[in-house]
Amino acid sequence: MPWESTTVTEERLRFVLAYQKKVLTGKVSMSALCAEFSIARKTGYKFLARQESEGWAGLADRSRAPLSGCHWIEPQVREAILQVKRELSDFGAKKIVAHLHRVDPDRAWPSVSAVHQTLKRAGLVERKASRRCSAHPGAPPPFTAKAPNEEWSADFKGQFRTRDRRYCYPLTIADTFSRCLLSCVSLLQPSFEQSWRVFDQAFREYGVPESIRSDNGPPFASTALRRLSQLSVRWIRLGIRPVLIEPGHPQQNARHERMHRTLKEGVCSSPAANWREQQKDFDHFRKRFNEVRPHESLGQIPPAEIYSSSPRPYPAQLPPIEYPSSVEVRRVNHNGVIKWQGRAIFLTEVLAGEHVAVRAVDDGVWLALFGPVLLGYYSQRDQKFYPDKEPA
Repeated sequence: MPWESTTVTEERLRFVLAYQKKVLTGKVSMSALCAEFSIARKTGYKFLARQESEGWAGLADRSRAPLSGCHWIEPQVREAILQVKRELSDFGAKKIVAHLHRVDPDRAWPSVSAVHQTLKRAGLVERKASRRCSAHPGAPPPFTAKAPNEEWSADFKGQFRTRDRRYCYPLTIADTFSRCLLSCVSLLQPSFEQSWRVFDQAFREYGVPESIRSDNGPPFASTALRRLSQLSVRWIRLGIRPVLIEPGHPQQNARHERMHRTLKEGVCSSPAANWREQQKDFDHFRKRFNEVRPHESLGQIPPAEIYSSSPRPYPAQLPPIEYPSSVEVRRVNHNGVIKWQGRAIFLTEVLAGEHVAVRAVDDGVWLALFGPVLLGYYSQRDQKFYPDKEPA
């Protein structure tokens, strides 16, 4: 004897008949009946409603095809859409739909998404290039400072709340050679504007260092070309070389991290009442750290007795980068683009308003430079700019 088989529609029919015989007569509950047929109560009520409104035919399977879309657009409507795109090439799907409604308001035009799919299938939609993330340059080369101001280090000590529940972001700047804590300032947010004021004050008081070591977080670095940020661009214009440690390797800025541990134990573990009182605590800590506390690696001498200001003075105005006459200079527009060989080359919006140099290094190959920083190279053969790379 063959196995009995039923269709989905027959099972729905059996469910409705069982509902009329058992549930309506009070023999079983709706939950028990749905459990018997292995369906949810919501599904059971859906088919009861369909049988009541449409009769037994309402239990049959329905088409799952979309009710609208580019597949359903009539050929003449599709041609009208493509014709508008050909005549008005800068119009996207939204503008095309609005234009068609103005031209023929009585006609039922497709939706914006359907028009977009129609343009996409016709190859009339340009794919937007994904925003690139600059690769990290890798571990900084081994370096040992031999004099003050050869290298400074900068970082944010982890934020914490003062007792008035407002966040405090301590920005610290230290001289690598002498361990002297040059700045310890409580900021309300770690923004470029607030951070630059701290560096501006430090440069005015101590002069300009040769390099500054930091991590990869904002405002020191970004995901833009060569990890440049608004802050590092200003450093470069001052002749300061940004040095980035590798992500997740705080030991590459070990001296600064060790100072942060002392700062946390001495000040941050017991927050002050408010931002102003917290800054007073930071000032007291910095004076004691620099002038009173002996430093073991300095032979138990306080850092202030070792440190001296930089011989490089801080200029009254941010100087432009000077390039040799042998290179071509291009200004980066507000979109981060320069023009070269008749082509628009995107560098980064971080350099908007700055000047970069283009220097020939081989036949049909040019390097793009921002001061001493190599941005990438342009190949005339490929008609392509290769960011973050040197020519082979």
